[in-house]
Amino acid sequence: MTESSLTYFFMAWLKPHLMLLTAAGTLAGIYVGAIPGLSVTMAVSILISFTFSWDVNNALALMVGIYCGGVYGGSRTAILLNIPGAPAAIATSFDGFPLAERGEAGQAIGVSTVISVFGGFIGVIVLALAAPMVAEFSLKFAPRDYLLLAIMGILLVGSLSGESMAKGVFAGALGVIFGMVGMDPLTAEGRFTFGTVSMLGGIHYVVAMIGFFGVSEALFQLHQVGVTPVKQDVSKIIPSWEVILKYLPLSIRTSVIGVLIGALPGTGGDIASLLAYDHAKRTVKKPSRPFGQGAYEGLLAPESANNAAIGGAYIPMLTLGIPGDAVTAVIIGALYIHGLKPGPMLMIETPHLFWFTVGNLALSNIFLLIFGLTGIRVFAKMVELPKGILIPVIIVLSVVGTYAIQNNIVDVYWMLGFGIFGYVLRMFGFQVGPIILGVILGPLMDVSYRRAVMSTRNDFPAFLLELVTNPITLVLTLAVVFMLVSQTPLWPWFMSLLRKKQEKDTKPE
Repeated sequence: MTESSLTYFFMAWLKPHLMLLTAAGTLAGIYVGAIPGLSVTMAVSILISFTFSWDVNNALALMVGIYCGGVYGGSRTAILLNIPGAPAAIATSFDGFPLAERGEAGQAIGVSTVISVFGGFIGVIVLALAAPMVAEFSLKFAPRDYLLLAIMGILLVGSLSGESMAKGVFAGALGVIFGMVGMDPLTAEGRFTFGTVSMLGGIHYVVAMIGFFGVSEALFQLHQVGVTPVKQDVSKIIPSWEVILKYLPLSIRTSVIGVLIGALPGTGGDIASLLAYDHAKRTVKKPSRPFGQGAYEGLLAPESANNAAIGGAYIPMLTLGIPGDAVTAVIIGALYIHGLKPGPMLMIETPHLFWFTVGNLALSNIFLLIFGLTGIRVFAKMVELPKGILIPVIIVLSVVGTYAIQNNIVDVYWMLGFGIFGYVLRMFGFQVGPIILGVILGPLMDVSYRRAVMSTRNDFPAFLLELVTNPITLVLTLAVVFMLVSQTPLWPWFMSLLRKKQEKDTKPE
């Protein structure tokens, strides 16, 4: 890093107005992310109309702050109410909410804040040191590779669906069907619309998320109206160094997953967090508690990954002009409005913008640590509210948040329908997480598969051949095969045979 690069890196740190804008954006992002229906993408989009006349550094400082704060903020309601504030926090709710039910919301939010900031810094470091290299690698991904990534995500239902693989696959398939509703992305023909014009726009995944998590959770808690709320222990919020060091190896691994997935155009923190959760569940042999019942490993893995994915998403945006996720797509539009051209020439023509963004991301993570560890006591009181007050509040927030997405009353009807349907599924032992995963990944699977087949001129045997001839595709294919085999009933039998053979080989004669 040259002297001029250092100057631009610390620009937001040394100029009070830029520091203030970054701090304000981070604080606002935390609360925007915590409210279901108010997405970070929406907040950044609205900001463009207010900041197009600003200096570019001022506008970017505010947007970066909201981006970082918003991704983290979704974890607050995921832990406290089992309602993810953002898709990237879906996996956080799997073990975060059980921790709140145990009265450990304060510790859960404290540990997740520190690990989230750690993941954010990993993303910033990779962005600063390896942006061109990672961006070049991400360009090598073909449509067939995105198809395999999406299939891997769908196969995670085996990890997210409790003990029944069949119920998880069924829930994931339902999500894929819901994700297909609307106009075909390639032909613009209506699919599953039943001739209804209002369904041509499809089902927004946030609408499904609020319905399946928010309303279904409110209905599910009707069974506990007379139960005394669990008193939350908020006496110790800031985790000790011993706790941080204990989870550091896992956090490093999941942060790397977050950066790599975030750097793939069109993926983002939601897929990164789910893959990180699956990684933790597969690799942690002795979790603090069983996964799904309040394991801190299951809380920290997705939180480190989705924050690390922020730095990853900036890599293709700044170096190639390709958005890593929906938020960076909006930020690209903001850069064009300000007369800048994200892409290969950006680091040559305006290198100061790259280092200013890197420094701004680092500063935002510092503010995230400060603001994330404050106000926890107030947030924790939400869980202690009587159910008679809490349930109507959840319903009202769900309705307002859903309507705010597109100002469309039809979305509210969908959300309420999904809420009732999700409640029925949960009564029969189904998990709703795989459904949301299917809604998010279904369209990606559809488009990637069709583009991959079209790239071989609709020659299906040639498409199958490409799955084993390209190095990247071959690795992903083997990973999918392994995930399929490892989730069959034969896998435990095979592993037990292997262990017996090892014990026999090591037994002294």
